[in-house]
Amino acid sequence: MPTVQDPVNLAAKFEGIEAHWAPRIVGQYNDNDIRIVRVEGEFVWHTHEETDDLFLVLEGRIEIELRDRTVKLGPGELFVVPRGVEHRPVARQGEAKLLIIEPSGTANTGDHATATVATPI
Repeated sequence: MPTVQDPVNLAAKFEGIEAHWAPRIVGQYNDNDIRIVRVEGEFVWHTHEETDDLFLVLEGRIEIELRDRTVKLGPGELFVVPRGVEHRPVARQGEAKLLIIEPSGTANTGDHATATVATPI
């Protein structure tokens, strides 16, 4: 029988995160991690060859730079970067808080050698 988890208070979870661009796992479903992350400034250009990349903005504003355009997102907006598409998330207007859903074990840079490992919080 599966274990039923308690509700997750995202605001409280964010209080336990200080570093930017260091995703933390707040839940899992169907072999996917539900991650939250504080972001500010620019991340690295990268691709995910095996999976799409879902970004949901909870607070603040970000841009997802693609090689042919830039997607601007605010609170309550989400964008999915298709697998294999090079992209770079950027938070130019101060800190933003994101929820990201990815298959468990996905490297945030697309490369395990350079990734920040997402850990549970």
